[in-house]
Amino acid sequence: MAMKKITKRSWAEPYKIKVVEPLKMTTLAEREKAAREAGYNTFLLKSEDVYIDLLTDSGTNAMSDNQWAGMMIGDEAYAGSKNFYYLWDNIKKYYGHPYFVPTHQGRAAEHMISKILITPGDFIPGNMYFTTTKLHQELAGATFIDVIIDEAHDPYSEHPFKGNIDIQKLEDLIKKVGAKKIPYVSMAGPVNMAGGQPFSMTNLKEVKKVCDKHGIQLWFDATRAAENAYFIQEREKGFKTKSIEKIFYEMCSYFEGIWVSAKKDLMVNIGGIIATKNKKVYEEARNMVVVYEGLHTYGGLAGRDMEAMARGIEEMLDYNNLHARVGQVRYFGEELAKYGIPFVKPIGGHAVFLDAKKFLPHVKQDQFPAQTLAAEIYIDSGVRTMERGIVSAGRNKETGKHNYPKLELVRCTFPRRVYTQAHIDVTVESIASVYQKRKSIKGLKMIYEPKYLRFFQARFKKI
Repeated sequence: MAMKKITKRSWAEPYKIKVVEPLKMTTLAEREKAAREAGYNTFLLKSEDVYIDLLTDSGTNAMSDNQWAGMMIGDEAYAGSKNFYYLWDNIKKYYGHPYFVPTHQGRAAEHMISKILITPGDFIPGNMYFTTTKLHQELAGATFIDVIIDEAHDPYSEHPFKGNIDIQKLEDLIKKVGAKKIPYVSMAGPVNMAGGQPFSMTNLKEVKKVCDKHGIQLWFDATRAAENAYFIQEREKGFKTKSIEKIFYEMCSYFEGIWVSAKKDLMVNIGGIIATKNKKVYEEARNMVVVYEGLHTYGGLAGRDMEAMARGIEEMLDYNNLHARVGQVRYFGEELAKYGIPFVKPIGGHAVFLDAKKFLPHVKQDQFPAQTLAAEIYIDSGVRTMERGIVSAGRNKETGKHNYPKLELVRCTFPRRVYTQAHIDVTVESIASVYQKRKSIKGLKMIYEPKYLRFFQARFKKI
């Protein structure tokens, strides 16, 4: 009898499970009732009614034993916590920015930077919008302008850096409105709304040259920057032999400042960061944080939270952690492809984004196909995903009509170090099951719409 030869070597997660959280198993009838009571909005589902939660990777990651150990030495002094200074040291060491203000989460950092830098009537170019960032920019009186490359709006383009800024679009905007009306360029990486797509270091350098030429600041939403550094190492010429840490440091060095939701890459439950080279911006942020968040040495956080953040910075740049994280998402996408399920290519860093337009081509966009698909996946299996399409895009503030984005997506987001390959397989099979009965699925009608960020609280009913 011939012995089987090894043709490939499997990989496994670079950690072992030490504590478990029991999950509630529900029936189809229970899920149908829960979805109906939540207005078919997955944000309004009760967590206890969710089996596998792929709603977000924000604050839902599993902290390490090292981070939990750090929580026990939280210095809860109102002023001058030692955890604050440890966190500040790591921000200087890894991000390379000398000035730092903590916030309770990334949204607070977006709010303060918008208030500090924007004058009503300004324009903010960026590589595709993110919901909360764009809203804070608009509330401060600015108009967001998308200057991402065209490939980002094509879900099936295999461009390796779909998060790149189109230099010509940026130059054209500067020529049209004038550099004085553009206080900063807002750059994110990887770009969430494009499907978790990174920008290249080459493109970043080109954007920096344009900004310097016109005297415009360049700011970075560095929330998932470790993943962007991973993709640069993997895909961009000249970086394969450089460490993630060095790529990350170089990437951050081209920016005037950064804001971070620490709930993602840093693998903590709460926290945010403003870091900058600009002392004037720092002084304004340090004064403003006292008004909105708390003293400048805690910014709405407990000392233990800052300790976990500081340790999380060290862990987020570990190659093995990043490789396992991106690999898990990639495995998910590759398994979906076997069933012919349409999703954004190439596979992103933190999530796979299902193409709801192609998944449900018979559901018109104003009948919310992505919202419909997210609800149907939950009803099928208890897996919670989220909409990233017309509901998230909101309304045109001048006409009051829906914004119609080219991409109508359902985001399946993987928290770091939380789920196993078996959970992924269950999710794949659920989405495949919904896909097989897709022709019988009808859309939704919106019956409640809040004023801001409607995707969080809107309610729907089945058509």
